[in-house]
Parts: sequence; C-alpha cells; structure tokens
Amino acid sequence: MNEPRIAIVGAGISGIAMGVALRRAGFTDFTLFEKAADYGGTWRDNTYPGLVCDVPSRYYQFTFAMNPEWSQLYSGGPEIKDYLAGVARDQGLQRHTRFGAQVVGARFEEDGWQVTLAGGEVERFDFVMCATGFLHHPNRPAIPGLDDFTGPVMHSSRWDHEVDLTGKRVGVIGTGSTGTQLVSALAGQVPKVVMFQRTPQWILPTVNKPYSELAKQVYRRLPVLGSAAYHMNRAFFAAFSQGLVHQGRIRKLIQWVVERNLKSVKDPELRRKLTPDYQAMCKRLVVSDRFYAAVQRPDVELITSGIEQVLENGVITADGQAHELDILVLATGFDSHAYMRPIAITGAGERTLDQAWADGPRAFEGVMMPDFPNFFMLVGPHSPFANHPLTAVAEAQSFRIVSWLQRWRTGEFATVAPTHAATDRYNAQMRAAAPSTVWTTGCQSWYLGKDGLPELWPWSPGRYEKLIRRAPDPVDYHLNRQIMSRK
Repeated sequence: MNEPRIAIVGAGISGIAMGVALRRAGFTDFTLFEKAADYGGTWRDNTYPGLVCDVPSRYYQFTFAMNPEWSQLYSGGPEIKDYLAGVARDQGLQRHTRFGAQVVGARFEEDGWQVTLAGGEVERFDFVMCATGFLHHPNRPAIPGLDDFTGPVMHSSRWDHEVDLTGKRVGVIGTGSTGTQLVSALAGQVPKVVMFQRTPQWILPTVNKPYSELAKQVYRRLPVLGSAAYHMNRAFFAAFSQGLVHQGRIRKLIQWVVERNLKSVKDPELRRKLTPDYQAMCKRLVVSDRFYAAVQRPDVELITSGIEQVLENGVITADGQAHELDILVLATGFDSHAYMRPIAITGAGERTLDQAWADGPRAFEGVMMPDFPNFFMLVGPHSPFANHPLTAVAEAQSFRIVSWLQRWRTGEFATVAPTHAATDRYNAQMRAAAPSTVWTTGCQSWYLGKDGLPELWPWSPGRYEKLIRRAPDPVDYHLNRQIMSRK
C-alpha cells in the first residue's frame, strides 16, 4: 500500500485540524510548514488589548479536543492560542512540524509537487494542502501622510508590546470587531481614545461571564456536558444562520435586538452617529458587552468625519479639525481575498494561481481547484465562515480531504482535480443564491468579491457539512490513474 508524502502549509486552526485528521487516519509522512515560531495562526499573531473571540468558547473548539478549562463564556486571544498549541502537542503534531519554514512556492510537475521554502530548499510531495487562512495579511490603509506620524503606528495584528501607553492619547482607525474591542479595552486606561469611524456597526449585546472553579470541575468529571454544550451552541448558530441566508423572523429578530441595544446610548447625537444605514449582519456582526458603555465615556471621542491627512503629531479630518495624538492604531482588517498568496503556486499546464483567480478567488466545494491536481485548501473561497466557528469548518473539510487520500493509498488514482464544468456549475449556483443573503442588502464589506457578490457559502453551515462529508460524485473530477514517477 502506497504512503503519500503530504505538505501542509500553515499551523493555525485548519492546519492543526488537518494534521490531527491525518494522524487519526494512519497517515504519518506529512509535514506542517509554519513560517512563525509557534502554533495558533491568527490567534498567535493578534495580541492587541481586549482581544476576545465572538463565538462562545464551548463551540469554538475541536470536537476531538473538548476543553473543560475555558475561563469564560467568550475566551480571550491568549487562551485560544494556548488551547490550539496544546491540542497540537497532545495530538503528536510537533514531530511533524517545521517552524520558521516559510513556503514561497509550489509547482506541480510529473513527479508531484515541488515545494520551495524561503531559504531555497525544495522538497517533493504527492499532495499539498494550504491551511493559510484568510486573516493574516494586514490591510494598511492608503492615508496621506501616514508615514509622517512621529509616534508609534501599529496594525492591530502586529501589536507592539514595547510601546508604553501610559499617559498617551491613542487614535484607533476602524470600527469593526477589532476597533470596538480596542476602544472598550483602552477606555479608562489612557487619558484619551479617539475612534475614527468610517462606517458605524450594529452591536449584538452579550454578557461575558467567567466560569467558576466549580463549573470547571463539573466539566472535567462529566465530559458529556462539554459535548452537550457544543451541540446546544451548534443548534443556536444553525438558527442564527437562517437570518444570514434568508429573509424572515430570525433576521427581523436580530434587527430588533441590535436596535434596542443601540438605545442604551443616551446622547441622541452620539446615537445618531453610531446608527448604521444598512441591515444588521450585512457586515460581520460585532458582538460586545462593553463598547456602548466605553464610547459614552468622557475620555473617548468618536470622529465621523473622514481622515484627510496624518500629520507628525495627529490627524486632520475632512471638516478641518485637528486631533493631536501620540499613538495610531490601524484596526483596518486584512486582505481577506489573498488566501495563500503571495505563495507562487503553479498547477498543471503551467497554470498559475493568479491566472486561475484573475476574476476573483474560486474553488470547488471550498477545497479544490481545476488544473491543480492533488491540491487542497482548508477554509478556502466560499467556505462558510461569517460568524461560524472555523474549527467546525476545518474539521469537515479535513474529513473530505482524508477520504481522497485513503482512495489514493489504495491505488484508485494518482492525481485528482475537479473539472472546470463542475466548478463552473458550483460557483454559478452560489452566485444565483447570493442575492437572498443579508450580505447583498446594501453595504460594503470584506465579504464581497470583484463582482459585488459575497465570497461566502450562501446557505446554512449544516448544508455545507452534509455536502462536504458525502461521497464525491466521480463525474465532477478528473481522476488520473497513471502512477506518478518518483525521482
């Protein structure tokens, strides 16, 4: 029985899920290439003050590694990073992981995939799996004069802990989940926080309660409770997802909840500035138990006039006002459409990834592409992320990928890739369904692609998991049964 050589690029959530799935299926010849020095992906890179996951802890975890030790309902970034690193160690992934190994290229040739590292080293593999995620290339805004600012300027995902915030006036550019978390954390800790808002966000209220030591003991002794909590959260998110993809009561209910939450802002003018002109969930819904209280503090200022220019000591806005600052924080998100780029990937017939994605990222079932044999993605284009936990998506996709590897191991095929016809049909179906989703109801967001349609799965996450866990239809694939030569 053949044993494939497998390369996994990235050791974040999806890379860890893939590695564990391989070990459990008996595959041993695989390497996780991680350019950083530890596991965790975006939870390793993001360390800014106030970082908290917006999915409950007991749902934002792997089903094969339920954690009874979560400290609170919504876990902070360091705790999630430690959980992921612990799973990787406990599941024996350290012997398969190469830290400080940045993949810069992958080329398909007659003897398989040639993977090139930043130092020039080239290795051959039968399969390549990109687990690079989509929230790891910081988006630095093109604001005139940004490089002229003499104080510290840092993107939220590259937080500089050497910068002393004591006595400093801090400007935060951006109002998404990161911006609201930063303002909530910094309010009252520094003399002045200035939040520069381009677009207001709807805020879903919550209460982030800590778990008592007694609760942790109960979860330790009765693991079935962890499983029950996971599935209860799964049911809640399944209902919530109906509001994302269909008009109806769920969407109206969420709109009512966020509008009621906004009324907690007492000042009518501030409330007006914080009121979006689009439906709730059109952008990624912000979940917070602290933001509205923080933004009403006297030491927090909300600026809605656009930034005209950054000066040496502050910001000039379009209304002519000068805002003196000591530190600038860019909570401006990521290039979410890059995925594994800038890795130079070349498939069969010298077809490059940039050529394949000239009109925007496309994939078949979120995990494969035509002309790229034995190449898989985890959390690729049109995967069901939105407010859905990526742990669940990565587990489901790992199941599909392992099923292909098991068929390869028995000699059923040498290479596999989806057909263009199947991929075109699949993407056409998603485009046809997109207008019924909330993401196309009249806002600009990082969800939207070049064609103005969301690059998200336009149906329920449950429907995707059923699709990805079923047996693939052979007519949708090119199966090459000629054994590749091994040089």
